[in-house]
Amino acid sequence: MMDENIFMKEKKPISFEDYLEYDENSRGNLGGELPVIVYRLLEYSIKDELAVRYGRAEQVEIFRNAGRKAGEFFARKMLSSSTLISIYLNQPLDQFVGELQKKMAEMKIGVLRIESVDEESGQIILTVSEDADCSGLPVLGETVCNYDEGFISGILSLY
Repeated sequence: MMDENIFMKEKKPISFEDYLEYDENSRGNLGGELPVIVYRLLEYSIKDELAVRYGRAEQVEIFRNAGRKAGEFFARKMLSSSTLISIYLNQPLDQFVGELQKKMAEMKIGVLRIESVDEESGQIILTVSEDADCSGLPVLGETVCNYDEGFISGILSLY
């Protein structure tokens, strides 16, 4: 009998980017979009399970870190459609934000608005409305957009 561990050692580990490969023909009947409630079922069931297992603070950190990883991927792979990524990420802030706003709206991620920029301190206050995980929720008394915070942070960290 052959040892199954031999096959496990030879197999290349699946990377984060491997999971993001998408064949647009794979959902020929349903297409590439899904209702917000389906996304929320996934997100909030995972958030709830993480909070139960590890506590609320750890769940928040995990979601922010996951959002940051996704934001960095988004900046590297999805913001470069019309120009080279190095050029794109080195544009003046207003051009960069304009392109980012267009891409986020096009991909139905959310509507990004810059509320204020303090050039001296480098502080930027922005909002994202119509996002999949927060928009339309009742006031819950806590921040629930931890993934979005990380996502925007990841994008801006590369800029």
